[in-house]
Amino acid sequence: MKLGQAKGILTALKKAGVDRAVMAGGIGRARSLREAWPDAGAWAIAKRLRGFRDDELLRAIAAYFEEGGVRIVAPTDFVKQVLAPKGLLAGPKLTAAQERDVEIGREVALSLGKADVGQTVVVKDGAVVAVEAVEGTDEAIRRGGHLGGKGAVVVKRVKPGQDLRFDLPAAGPVTLEVMREVGARVLAVEAGRTVLLDGPQLFKLAERLGISVVGM
Repeated sequence: MKLGQAKGILTALKKAGVDRAVMAGGIGRARSLREAWPDAGAWAIAKRLRGFRDDELLRAIAAYFEEGGVRIVAPTDFVKQVLAPKGLLAGPKLTAAQERDVEIGREVALSLGKADVGQTVVVKDGAVVAVEAVEGTDEAIRRGGHLGGKGAVVVKRVKPGQDLRFDLPAAGPVTLEVMREVGARVLAVEAGRTVLLDGPQLFKLAERLGISVVGM
């Protein structure tokens, strides 16, 4: 199926006898605007929307599938071990200045989430140097690193009232590689509500790179 072929996907699932499905993986928002091939199902979803903000769009997609007989459930119901635990998970203990930057990032990410804009904030020495928008997490980190220089703190948290069936914040080894590019030193994620991709590899890489990973 091509991106946007909601009716085609629903038809295929029903034909296979599927009555539950999960949303997994990522689709870049910029890419989705350029490369979608909408079918009748996609247009039916679009008619429900007042805008194309993430949470509103995903809820409308889930409602379309559920009306068609396929219930959307949370992937983390089946793999709870991928959720970030609380505390220092890898790397050096945070300095007092880094802990202050984490708190600033958490506060700003909360406001960002209320507007359903993004989930990632980059902070350096008390100043917010980047917030995530349509470009996604990796590019927000790159922009924050270029603007703030080395030593930035990256904070990710869920949006207030977010539907936990989809679009949970996620981080993995690729996130750390992007942080290494720009010299970012701390990745702080919301414990119990952030997916850590390839967790063992992520922690090993964090130790090797000297990047602190923290579950808030």
